[in-house]
Amino acid sequence: MKKIIIIFFLIGLISCSNENEQQSTIEKEVSHYDQLANTEFPEAYPTEESINVLYDEMIFQRATQSIMWSMPAMTLWYMKKGSEAQFGEGSNILPIWKDKLNSKTLVSTPNSDVIYAMGYIDLQKDGPTVVEVPPLLQGILDDFWHRPLTDVGFVGPDKGKGGKYLILPPGYEGSIPEGYYTFTSRTYNVFVFWRAFINDGDTSEPVALMEQTKIYPLSKKDNQPEMEFPNGTGQTADMLYPQDYSYFEGLAEFINTEYVGPEDWAMRGMVASLGIKKGTEFNPDSHTKGILEKAAITGMKMSQVLRFGEKLPNTKYYDNRNWHNVLNVLDVEFNQDSYRDVDAQVGMFKIGYSISPAMVMNMVGKGSKYPFAYRDSDGNFLSGSATYILSLPANVPAANFWSATLYDASNSSGLDNGQPYPSIGSLNDLEYNEDGSVDLYFGPELPDGIPESNWLRTVPEKGWFTLFRLYSPTEAFFDQTWRPSDFQKM
Repeated sequence: MKKIIIIFFLIGLISCSNENEQQSTIEKEVSHYDQLANTEFPEAYPTEESINVLYDEMIFQRATQSIMWSMPAMTLWYMKKGSEAQFGEGSNILPIWKDKLNSKTLVSTPNSDVIYAMGYIDLQKDGPTVVEVPPLLQGILDDFWHRPLTDVGFVGPDKGKGGKYLILPPGYEGSIPEGYYTFTSRTYNVFVFWRAFINDGDTSEPVALMEQTKIYPLSKKDNQPEMEFPNGTGQTADMLYPQDYSYFEGLAEFINTEYVGPEDWAMRGMVASLGIKKGTEFNPDSHTKGILEKAAITGMKMSQVLRFGEKLPNTKYYDNRNWHNVLNVLDVEFNQDSYRDVDAQVGMFKIGYSISPAMVMNMVGKGSKYPFAYRDSDGNFLSGSATYILSLPANVPAANFWSATLYDASNSSGLDNGQPYPSIGSLNDLEYNEDGSVDLYFGPELPDGIPESNWLRTVPEKGWFTLFRLYSPTEAFFDQTWRPSDFQKM
C-alpha cells in the first residue's frame, strides 16, 4: 500500500512539474508583452529606457515582417546569384540540368523526374529582350516577384508551335515592333523556366529541344550573342536564400537594383527604417546588426510556423488525410476581394518558387497537381529517424506519370540521402501488389523483406516533407474517388 501511495505521489510531482513548466513558459511569454505595454511614459512622454526598448522592438518586428514580404523576390534573387556564381552571368547563359536535377544543386523543391532549364534576364542592362521559343517547349516567364508574364508552349500564346516572345522593361515607352508575343515585366529581372518530360529514360531529346532556345537583347537581333547551355546536373550551385543576417544584405542589393513599382512603396518604407534604401549603402551599426540577426532567425521560424503549423486555412485536400494544397489560391498574385493573402504567399514561397495560372487550374488530363505532406497518420511531423509506409491504391490518377520527392525541412531543397535522386514513382521499376496498388517505404534503413526498388532513404534526425506530383491528373483525383494513404509509421 505504501508503494502505491509513493507512486501516486511521484506521479503527482511529475504532473505538477509539467504544469509549472507550462505555466512558466506562459508567464515568460506574457511578461515580454507586459514589458512592452507597461513601459513608462510619465506625463505621456517616454523615458530613455522606454525609448530604447520600444525602438529596438520596432526594428525587430519590422525586420521579421520584411522577411516574409520579400521572400518571393529573395527566392529568385538568390537563385540568380547562385546560378551566376556557378555558371556565369548573362541572359545568353541558360543552364540545363541535362541528366536531371539531384540533391547536389541547392534549390527549393525541384523536380528530379523532368529536365529543367533556368535562366535570368536583366532588362535594365539589356533593354527589351527577345526569347525565341522552339516548338513543343513548355515553360513560364515570371517577373522577380513571381508574377507571371506568360505561360510558354501549349498553354501559352504560341500553342506549342514556338515563337518569338518580346519582354519589355517596366515603364517602357519606346516603339514596339510587330511579329512578337509582347509582354511588359513589372521588374527589371525576369525568370526563364523551362521543363520537359523524359521518354524512356533518354534525356537527349528534351535537352536538344531546350538547346534551340535563343535569348538576346532586341538591339542585338542582327548580332546575337552565342547561347551557352552548361550542364547543371551534379553542380554544387547554392541557389537558396540565406536564413541569417546576410538575407538583409541580399535584400539591400535587390532594392538598389530593381524597379520601384507603386505597389512596393509602403513595404519599401518599412525596410527603409532598417537602413535599406535605393541609392544608399546598407551599413547598419553593430547594435542594429545584432537585432537584424535575431530578426532573420525569428522571421524564418515564423514563416515555418505559417507553412507547417496548421495556420493556413482550407489547405487540406481530404477531410481524413494529412495531404495539403501548396498553392491554395485562385489568383496567382494572391489577391482576394480586397487584400493580398500574404500568409498564403509566405506558405508558397517558403518551400517553392515559380508559379503560373496553369498551376491553379483544375484541368482534367492536363497540367499537374502537387499534394504536399509533412505529417504522418498520427499528426506528427515526418522524421528522418523513423520508417514509414505510403500505400497508393491501384490506378494512380496521372495520365503521364507520378512521383514522390523528398525535401529537407530545413531549406526545402532535395533531401541529400545518398541515393542518386530523392524521388520515387511510376518512372521507376517498382514492385506492385497483385491488385495493382503499390506500397512505398521511407526510412533510414531498408526494412526487412521490402524490395529496394520501393524504398527511399531518409536521414536520421533530419525532418523532411514530400510533394506527390501527378502529371496530367485524371478525374479520379479531382472527384477524390482515389486517395493516397497517409504516411504510416512502421
